[in-house]
Amino acid sequence: MSDQPTGISNAFQLFFTEAPAHAKAWMGAVQGLDTASALDKKTGHLAYLAVLAALRLESGVPFHVGLAKKAGATRAEVLSAILVGLPAAGNAVTQVIPAALAAYDAGEPA
Repeated sequence: MSDQPTGISNAFQLFFTEAPAHAKAWMGAVQGLDTASALDKKTGHLAYLAVLAALRLESGVPFHVGLAKKAGATRAEVLSAILVGLPAAGNAVTQVIPAALAAYDAGEPA
């Protein structure tokens, strides 16, 4: 599992190792959706962080913060993306702030 990028949760790593055919199919869909998107990479990664925060999917936050940072997102933009869902999703979005900022401050993007 060490060949997986950093920031990927243990559960998602197990998905890749224990169900490789399903993981390959899943990643094909992910790549297809990425290709179909009209958003630039940075905006897409920031929007994805907003969704993760709204759904309280903290385990995916470090990996996706790294992708956003690699695409040029600033620390303030990452924080703003997380908080954009505050009016609709409530203060639950704040639960991912510690993981997001720790991942951003860790240095290396995904």
